[in-house]
Order: sequence, then C-alpha cells, then structure tokens
Amino acid sequence: MRARLSRRTMLAGMAAATLPVGRLAAQAAEELKPIPIPPPISSAERLQRLTRARDMMRQKGIGAILIESGPSLDYYTGIQWWRSERLTGVVIPAEGDPIVVTPFFERPSIEEMLSVKAEIRTWQEDEEPLKLVADFLKERKVVGEPVGFEETNRFFLEDRLKQQLSGAPIVSANPVVRAQRMIKSPTELALMQAAADIMAASLRYAGQRTRVGMAPPEIDGLIAAAQKKLGGAYDGGLVLIGEASAYPHGSKQPHTVQRGDVVLLDCTCSVHGYQADITRTFVVGDPSPEVRKVWDQVHRGQQIAMTAAKVGAPAGSVDDAVRGTYESWGYGPRYKLPGTSHRTGHGIGMEVHEPINLVHGETTPLAPGMCFSNEPGIYIPGKFGIRLEDCFHITADGPKFFTTPPPSIDRPFD
Repeated sequence: MRARLSRRTMLAGMAAATLPVGRLAAQAAEELKPIPIPPPISSAERLQRLTRARDMMRQKGIGAILIESGPSLDYYTGIQWWRSERLTGVVIPAEGDPIVVTPFFERPSIEEMLSVKAEIRTWQEDEEPLKLVADFLKERKVVGEPVGFEETNRFFLEDRLKQQLSGAPIVSANPVVRAQRMIKSPTELALMQAAADIMAASLRYAGQRTRVGMAPPEIDGLIAAAQKKLGGAYDGGLVLIGEASAYPHGSKQPHTVQRGDVVLLDCTCSVHGYQADITRTFVVGDPSPEVRKVWDQVHRGQQIAMTAAKVGAPAGSVDDAVRGTYESWGYGPRYKLPGTSHRTGHGIGMEVHEPINLVHGETTPLAPGMCFSNEPGIYIPGKFGIRLEDCFHITADGPKFFTTPPPSIDRPFD
C-alpha cells in the first residue's frame, strides 16, 4: 500500500530498487565493514518534544496544532504513515495530551507505531474525520483560538475543518513545528552521522567499481547493494554521466560511461528516518585540465561556505560568500550559467530538503543544531558539471562536517 516516488527516482528514472543487483554488486557487498547504527528516537525524547511544543504554542497564542501523515507526525508520535485521501494525523493541544485521528480499519497498525501517550479516535468510511478534530477542539475549549497547520498539510483539511467550525482561525504552525525540527538534538545528529557514514561508504564502493561501458542502473545497483549491506534505507539516486552532469538533476538521454567521462553520483541514505545527502564527482580515466580546474574550484567553494557559516550569521550570507568568489572567477553573475544555478545548500534532517536554505536573501541566523548540505556545484552547459556535496551541522564553535570532502579529483573517495 505504501508507494513513494522521490524527486531523485522520478528524475533519474532508474531506481535501483526496481533492478536486479548483479553478481559483482553481491560479491563486493561482502567486502564492506559494518557501520554502527544508533538506536531510533526514544519515546522519552518524543515526549520532550511534545512538552516543548506545548510551551511554544502557549507563547505564540496557538490553541492546537494539526499535523497529517509525514515526517512531522513521526517526529512527535513515532507513527510512520503515508498520505492518501484518508486522514491520519495528530492534534496537539496547548494543554493536555494529543489525539490521533485515523480510519477505523487502520487502528491496529497505528497502535503498533504510536510511541507517546495519545488517545486514538477513529472514523468510519462514511464519516467526516475533521468532525473528530472539531469535536476535540471543542472539548479542550480552544474553539476560536488559532489552529496551527503544519506547512505541508493539504488544503482539503483546512477547507473541511472550517466547514465543521465556521470561522476557525487557521495559522502557520511553523513557529512551533519547523522551529523545533530545525534544531537537532544529539540523538538526531548521531543518526544523521550514521546515515552519512553509510552513504559515503556506499558511494566509495560504487565509484571504485565503475568501469567503461557501465550504464546508470548498474552503478546505482552497486550503491543500493552497499546500502542494503550496511543497513541504510535507499530510494534511488542520481547517476549522471558526461554531459548529463551539466544539468543538476540530469537528463533522460541514455548514457554509458566512456573513458574520460565525468561521473556524478548524488544519493541519499536514511537511518531510522534521518537523512544523509552526499555527492561525489569523478572521472573514469584521466581528467582534462578544464575538468580538473572546475573540480578544484568547487572544492574551494565548499571551504568558502564553511568559513562563512558562523553562528549568528544570516543563512543567506553563506551563499553570498560562495557566489561572490565564483563571480570573481568569471562565473555567473548570480545564478546564471556557466556557474552555480542553484543555492549553496539546503536544510536536512528527517527530510532530505527541509527549511532553511543557504540561499541569497535568507535572513535566519545560523544556530547550533541546524544542519545543511554544502554543494556549490559549477555547471557548464553542453559539456559537464562538477558537484561535491557534504552535509554539516552548526556547533557552538562553528560548522562541523558529517563527512570530509575528498581532497582532490585524483582521490575522489578519500
């Protein structure tokens, strides 16, 4: 019943999960050394999150928050559920315990996953689930107070809640939900570190076995085999060869590796719901002087970003620092090509892409616990692109990489 179509899988069109893993991949997987995986988020930590959410709701004057299926539902309750036309969600009041609303026939599955104290209220197929939400708000005497909606909630939930509670004031729950999720705890950082370690090992494993004549599905199969062996969850990656590497999310044109080709691997890994996102770019054979030059410039761009990522600095200043240097080298200006057509980085945590971004104009100050990708790629249309991507988190002493960028194009997986 659960179906996921990720951005990477859709664009690459060649998820390893749909392909048989070859004998080479199976044999090579046996060579990988185990990577320790920390335990998942505990019920105690989720209860702390709920307590903090209620405190923040009272400070912001929010009476209750509605969160439907997705990472934020998992964040507070441990329920990992897909979205459909049927509502499964949590209602967190500013006072007291939350409730979980779900179809009657899903109750046993929801009970298995629920890891905090919360009443489960069910609805039948011919009933309106938003009436359960409205009734709960009436019970808690918060009707008329703002109801916070998690930013990815779908419109029909707001529309149908207002049918149950005419004039119900709906506000953004970002000052609570996103503000909490943006700052990672030590437990969350440990899970992200494990995901990064697995992802880096998987890319090294595949990259060192990439040969002339291989197509993207074969290379992606190697990555998938490594992740499976090491305990990571993988939903397909980008494997861009030759000119396709000049387009950040690839091309649908068929490509196979030829000697001298640039190969760009951009893949994710999940451990207990926490993500890693790493890109490695290398050459099968000897890199041309132009490729070597651009690779070195992107490598320098990563270091510039880290120098700029100081506690208290506006997030957008990191992008500005990289882009300013690139423009001095003749790229751009701004997001024009040849150059860097995308932001320097994105937030990461339970989702591969989550707020906030390292992009021009973002004024949110950097704070300890925030996590980002660092990927200031350079793209030359019609020729090739270079992207190096490593994620980092902000500490009280400044930024710290989860994985160390490779030192040179000659050592792309060190």
